[in-house]
Amino acid sequence: MAALAHLLTRFIAAGGYPAILGLMALESACLPLPSEVIMPFAGYLAATGRLRLAGVALAGALGCNLGSALAYWLGARFGRAAVLRYGRYALMRPHDLAMAEAFFARFGAQAVFLGRLLPVVRTFIALPAGIGRMRLLPFHLYTFAGSLLWCAGLAYAGGWLGVTLGRLPGLDRWLHLADILVLAALFIALAVFLQRRMRQRRARADP
Repeated sequence: MAALAHLLTRFIAAGGYPAILGLMALESACLPLPSEVIMPFAGYLAATGRLRLAGVALAGALGCNLGSALAYWLGARFGRAAVLRYGRYALMRPHDLAMAEAFFARFGAQAVFLGRLLPVVRTFIALPAGIGRMRLLPFHLYTFAGSLLWCAGLAYAGGWLGVTLGRLPGLDRWLHLADILVLAALFIALAVFLQRRMRQRRARADP
């Protein structure tokens, strides 16, 4: 994740608005790219004057619509069984789809708007909308509105945090300590993840 975050930030810094649009499209097409990294860094670039906040938020929202259109089509064209079968290649778990489906079943069309404001759910909410053949116009309107709020909020927070931290004395020392803590947390999370996967495989292998 640390390496991925580094690549994403460099890509955004080099590509600007098109890079933001493309990355958010991939994230909304159910690929595991964290918008929580993409949009705050884009907001920081806006705060430093390299981009504009309105342009960052708009590029992110349009990217979400583009990627969601693909996810909608996949759900509508191939159905739930195929999504579950091949979703693992995009690191999508059955639990992820089930959570998005439950959210969609509870709130209906409004779930597309509300789901865009929630981590994890926002990445997969277009799939149940496609499986259920939700009307396209409301789908895109709700997707754009929710995505615009999400992208603008993350971008503004990233810009404010970046500027605020940049004014603190001794920032480099604290960031170095934060890097160590983040790496330690990543190693622990990876170890727990691998241990759980091994237990699941052993449980499936036992008669």
